[in-house]
Amino acid sequence: MDVEDYFVGVMRKIFILLALVSLQLQAQDLPHFKKVVKELSSAKYQGRGYARGGANKAGKYLEKEFRKAGVDEVTLQPFTIDINTFPGDMEMWADGRKLKAGVDFSMREYSPGVKGEFPVYHVDTLNFDPDKLLADLALPENKGCLVCCDFWFTYKYRKLFSKLQKAGECPNAGLLLTWAAPIKFFKAYGEKVVDKPIVWVTPEAIEGVKSVKLNVDSEFLKDYELFNVIAKVEGQRHDSCYVFTAHYDHLGNLGRKVYYPGANDNASGTAAIVTLAAHYAKNRPEFDMYFVAFSGEDANLRGSTFFAEHPVVPLSQIKYLFNIDMIGDDNPVQYCEVSDAGMPEYPKFEKVNAEHHLFQALNRGDLAANSDHYPFAVRGVPCIFLENGEGSAFPHYHTPADNIKTVRWNSYEPVFRLVTGFIDSHIKLEE
Repeated sequence: MDVEDYFVGVMRKIFILLALVSLQLQAQDLPHFKKVVKELSSAKYQGRGYARGGANKAGKYLEKEFRKAGVDEVTLQPFTIDINTFPGDMEMWADGRKLKAGVDFSMREYSPGVKGEFPVYHVDTLNFDPDKLLADLALPENKGCLVCCDFWFTYKYRKLFSKLQKAGECPNAGLLLTWAAPIKFFKAYGEKVVDKPIVWVTPEAIEGVKSVKLNVDSEFLKDYELFNVIAKVEGQRHDSCYVFTAHYDHLGNLGRKVYYPGANDNASGTAAIVTLAAHYAKNRPEFDMYFVAFSGEDANLRGSTFFAEHPVVPLSQIKYLFNIDMIGDDNPVQYCEVSDAGMPEYPKFEKVNAEHHLFQALNRGDLAANSDHYPFAVRGVPCIFLENGEGSAFPHYHTPADNIKTVRWNSYEPVFRLVTGFIDSHIKLEE
């Protein structure tokens, strides 16, 4: 080989290397991912909930982001929900000591508001007798009390304790459910309101307390308007498609001062599908690609259920659906769930993961109604749920501390490469 041929060979290798590096940088756009997570978890959107319009503000932001990503089409799919919210006063005192909302206590999502001072009746769970509990609550000194008990214990005896939530069943004023710190807040069953207030509280905050004062406002929103954001990148073929999903709503507010940023849950998954849309807009795929940002997930999968019932593309045309939820963590093992229809091709995910050394392993759990893949899974769509739980960010799940400071960036690139690698191998096998 002469000098000229040597130089040509070297330059060709350098050119190929630079091209591959350029494609790699284009594919996994970590700065863009971080930017979207930071924006969505900022105070501007107040936890992307419903009481202050944060979810819809976030949806409008995502509409602009998808357009900037260069997709071919963006549409908004409206739907409505009924949802209980807590936008006003949120105060609690235990024997005169003021507790901190979102840290020492929060509200059960279907609780009404409550104002007043109440005696506390502590349930004896070690020597529990249901008949004695009901007899004690009938005593004059316990009239109008708040019954305090460990949440998991009440779940065990839920038929009994459900009576304590209903007017006319027992004379207690409501329930205090203890939950180990960090205290959580949920929205899943907020489409109803029970008769009596139910408060989550840490054991430390309520231990030995004789009296509780509450000043809590609630507001029930009827037929509240939300929307899914649907972006499309056209492929060379239109007979089938791939679908990427993530929910962009979160828990919103707990009173006027506390909001839930939801950086990991689920600004991280939402940001991932935005960058995936940008990737496929620049690298035209074989098949159509849909990127669907759902609202209403924290209100019991309402947005994804509506989409599954009113799909913009026949569900039978979905080759595979990827639901990305809470990947802002640092667990080296990736958790996933797979629909029955998706199981025949699950080994491809394991193969891509092993070949590219993305995660130490994929940990496949049982299919559950815990995120937006479920309405598709039960309708026979091949799909996978990807969640990087149980890392250092996970303890902040459903707390005000799930923010830009606690979110982790480790899982974004391997998740991105896992799904794009699966699609690449999927298409090659069909060629």
